[in-house]
Amino acid sequence: MNPSHENPALHDLQLTYTSRMQTPPNQSSKPSPFLLYLILILPPLFWAGNFVVGRAIHSEIPPFTLSFGRWVIALLCILPFAYPAMRRDCLLYWQYRWRLLAVSLIGVAAFNTLVYSGLHFTTATNGTLLNSCIPILILLFGSLFYRLRLQLWQVIGLALSLCGVLTIILHGEWARLLRLEFSIGDLIIFLAMVCWAFYTLWLRDIPASINRLGLMGLQIIIALVLLFPLYLWEAMHGLTPQWNRDVWLALAYVGIFPSVIAYTLYTLGVAYAGAARAGLFIHLMPVFGSLLSVMLLGESLHLFHAVGIAAILGGLFLSNHPAR
Repeated sequence: MNPSHENPALHDLQLTYTSRMQTPPNQSSKPSPFLLYLILILPPLFWAGNFVVGRAIHSEIPPFTLSFGRWVIALLCILPFAYPAMRRDCLLYWQYRWRLLAVSLIGVAAFNTLVYSGLHFTTATNGTLLNSCIPILILLFGSLFYRLRLQLWQVIGLALSLCGVLTIILHGEWARLLRLEFSIGDLIIFLAMVCWAFYTLWLRDIPASINRLGLMGLQIIIALVLLFPLYLWEAMHGLTPQWNRDVWLALAYVGIFPSVIAYTLYTLGVAYAGAARAGLFIHLMPVFGSLLSVMLLGESLHLFHAVGIAAILGGLFLSNHPAR
């Protein structure tokens, strides 16, 4: 039995984490098993690619410019489809304006900008592995701020996952903890994961009556307004992109594949396979991220990577262990 069935609060958190946008399509149009697996596998592949691309061009385009350009492209792709829902829900937007501003700031503007900033100082492998701690952070903050009751197995799982995160951040050298020597890039990306955990929790306070596709369009618009001054600040300080084919291709990729196509496919996957099953495929991100980083960036895998991800996934398993 899924432990979330015994804990309504945890059930809500898992559904929020694994379902992002719209209502399910007609189940009678369920695709073939092969196509369903493709729908479920491609989103974590595209999201892992976002880390790899961000690392690959970190020296050619500054982080605020990359984040701003990404969401400009995504908005151009999604706006024709989201605008009718945005127009219909405009009164609801005003009613929940402060919550919408908060989720747009922390989940769209801050999360992606912190990821791209962190990738200037750490590897894409570390970035994608740290991404695996998001479900654990959701449980932790849910217990601290949303009165989510944790079982003993979940507490043990949280502690084990924390050890995995520290193993990656400290590069397996625990003596660094005593000397307070941390990788700045890993810390920035971990902060991004903290932002995403709060974003997931705060989404629970936005009613289901607000169309999720329109909501995504609105969040992108708000994020662009927030990012524009930072984009100008970079330009005024001489931090400008080295415009070339690779930069344009990278912008096109991050603006279309992880921002639009991945979310659309993931929404279909949740509708066809269910939130719990679709959510399991998110854990392919560190696998894809590590493989792509080795093949495309020439990064190396170390023992501390294996130990860290094993501890994170082990903690995640224990956190979802059925209560005895």
